[in-house]
Amino acid sequence: MSEPLNSRVVRHSPSTGEGSPDVWGIYEPDTGSIQYICADPKTRKAALIDVVWNFDPKNYKFTTESMDQVLDLVKENGLSVQWVLDTHPHADHVMASAHLKERTGAPNAIGALVPDIAKIWADLYNLPDAFDPARDFDRLFEEGETFALGDLKMRVILSPGHTLGSISYVCGDAAFVHDTLMQPDSGTSRADFPGGDTAELWDSIQEILSLPENTRLYIGHDYGAEGRDEPQWEATVAEHRANNKHVKDGTDRDEWIAIRDERDETLSLPNRILAALQINLRGGRLPPAEDDGNHYLKLPVNRFD
Repeated sequence: MSEPLNSRVVRHSPSTGEGSPDVWGIYEPDTGSIQYICADPKTRKAALIDVVWNFDPKNYKFTTESMDQVLDLVKENGLSVQWVLDTHPHADHVMASAHLKERTGAPNAIGALVPDIAKIWADLYNLPDAFDPARDFDRLFEEGETFALGDLKMRVILSPGHTLGSISYVCGDAAFVHDTLMQPDSGTSRADFPGGDTAELWDSIQEILSLPENTRLYIGHDYGAEGRDEPQWEATVAEHRANNKHVKDGTDRDEWIAIRDERDETLSLPNRILAALQINLRGGRLPPAEDDGNHYLKLPVNRFD
C-alpha cells in the first residue's frame, strides 16, 4: 500500500552487516524534506541528520511535531543521540539543530565553509554581525574529517554546488547526500541560490557516484515524480548510475550544466528561504528577543530577481 506525499512517512533501512548502520528516514510532507536517524546497531549510538523545526510561513508560527517524532523514534528503538548533524543551511526548512542539542545534550555540527555562506547572507540581510557559525555549532567539519558514531566511523565529503559549503556524511554503506541528487526518476537538485554553482554540483555528484556501487544514498527531498505519488528517498549508487534521469552513466557534463541552469532559471525562491536562512545561520536559533520580549525576522526587499 502506497503512502501519499501529504502524509508523515517513516521507513527503516536495516544494517546490511558489519560496519553498516541502521537508518530511519522520516518524511516531512510540508517541505518534502527527509530527516534521518543513523545508528550503530551494536552500541545504539545515533546521529540525527537534517531534522526539521516546523514553520508555517503564512502565520510565522513554529511547532515541534517533526523533531518530536524523531525523538520518539529514538526512544522507541532504544537509541542514544551522539550527534546532531546538518548537511548545509537549508533554504526550504528551518533546522531543529539548537533545539535538539538542548533536548539531547549532543553536540551539533555542520560544514566548515558555512561561515562563508553566512557572509553572503549577512550582506543580503544587512546584518553584518548577526551570524557566527563557530558560536552556534559545536563542530564545523572539514573535507575528509572523520568522527565516531558508536563503533562506526563517519566521514565528511565536501559537496558544494547547491550551496558553497554543503557536506555529505558517509557511514559504512550509507551516505547522506542532501540536496545534490533527487531520486533517479527526478534527477538532481537546484544550484541557483547565492553561492551555488552548477559546475561544482556536477563535480560533487560525480564524487558521490564514485562511492561503492552498493552504497545506499539518502537524499534531502522528494516531491514525487511522474507516475509516482508516494515519497521515496533511498537508492544505491548503482541505481543512480543506471537510471538517474539527469546524471546516469554516459551523461555529458556540459549538456547537463546547460539543462540544469535553464531549469533553475524558471524556479522561484522557496517560500521559507528568507525566514529560514537567518535562523539556520544561527544554528536554528531565532534572533535575540527585542525589548518587548518578542522575536523578529528581517526580510530584504528587491534583492532577488
